[in-house]
Amino acid sequence: MSPEPIHDEVRDYYRTAALTRGEDPGEDPRWGSRWYDPDTLDEVDECAANLSMGCGNPFAMVDLRPGQVVLDLGSGGGLDVIVSARRVAPGGMAYGLDFLEEMLDVARANAEKAGVDNVEFLHGMIEDIPLPDGSVDVVISNCVINLAPDKAPVLAEVARVLRPGGRFAVSDVVADPGYLPPSGGESWAECGAGALEASIYRSMLESAGLVDVAMEKTHEVGPKLHAAVIRARKP
Repeated sequence: MSPEPIHDEVRDYYRTAALTRGEDPGEDPRWGSRWYDPDTLDEVDECAANLSMGCGNPFAMVDLRPGQVVLDLGSGGGLDVIVSARRVAPGGMAYGLDFLEEMLDVARANAEKAGVDNVEFLHGMIEDIPLPDGSVDVVISNCVINLAPDKAPVLAEVARVLRPGGRFAVSDVVADPGYLPPSGGESWAECGAGALEASIYRSMLESAGLVDVAMEKTHEVGPKLHAAVIRARKP
């Protein structure tokens, strides 16, 4: 499947979520805000929590410190950006990047309700991050990179915007050896068809110039598919 139909399918899926403000998050134990501790969820509006459709908790993977700059790839309803903004204050900044204006509108409203002002939500593609070279201390993401048709430019952009010593800490879906994605693109937005095998994901991170790559599978999200904690750093 070519990139544009995939992008369009993912846009349609998440546009629907944005327009319904996460009114019915469902009970699927594989995804969503259930992976966050109650204290973290108390920091955000219910809408931001309901719009969390990830497979993990970035704050269980990386410690954020005051003064740092954080970038969330695929920021959705803004949960991770809002929590990051509080962790890096005072003096820090949290950016959220999303390719849907509808989702950005929701995220900005959620950040305003939360009373955080050290945030900025950016419209753009994770394959072309609209930030300068070496401007970010930590890149986080929650089950988004697997949605990209081609992960190589995404990871190259991550390496570009990270400062030396900067960290990459994401939750994502990885495939077991022998995984065969479903035919067609109908399930790409549901985090299956675009998943990479763990060994390939590792190689792509290293090819992008990141080091100390570590992966830990956390739970099954489908046949031969697992959520995983993925960490690396820029030397």
